[in-house]
Amino acid sequence: MKNQPVKIVVISVCVFCFLNICQGQSDSADAPFLKSQKTPPFTITNAYDSTVFSNKDLKKNINTIFLIFNPDCEFCQHETIDLLKNITRFKNTQIIMVSYMPYEMLKQFYKKYKIADYPIITMGRDENFFFLKFFKIKILPSTFVYDKNGNFKKAFNQRVDMDPLLNEL
Repeated sequence: MKNQPVKIVVISVCVFCFLNICQGQSDSADAPFLKSQKTPPFTITNAYDSTVFSNKDLKKNINTIFLIFNPDCEFCQHETIDLLKNITRFKNTQIIMVSYMPYEMLKQFYKKYKIADYPIITMGRDENFFFLKFFKIKILPSTFVYDKNGNFKKAFNQRVDMDPLLNEL
């Protein structure tokens, strides 16, 4: 019981320091994607067959959407459902769905939502947490739109309705 006040103080100091560190890192104004304005150089592990997929595999002269998500996230699941319901509206667009969660979780999500039925979607695991750092992700889902020339257009740092997303294409 004598150590209880000391534990509370130590835990409080740790939490305070952690929150200050997080706040210091949460400013997206200096996020790399805003500096480069071009499609990022990335590598992900494809959920379909565990092959490597990178920026070099992106199709040329079509829009690109990066959807950063978590398979367990309810908002991410709803956005995926909305996306699939509207998939025919995404003409001349490739959609790259990326998660940092374990590969098995991604594979289950891939099968559950039958992503293989949608050839414009590539889903993969970001094993190096590149997208979290590059886009300075604060909330999931987060969606980033690039035009057919690979230029950044718009970021949606929350679940997005399909009409505003489609308006950016």
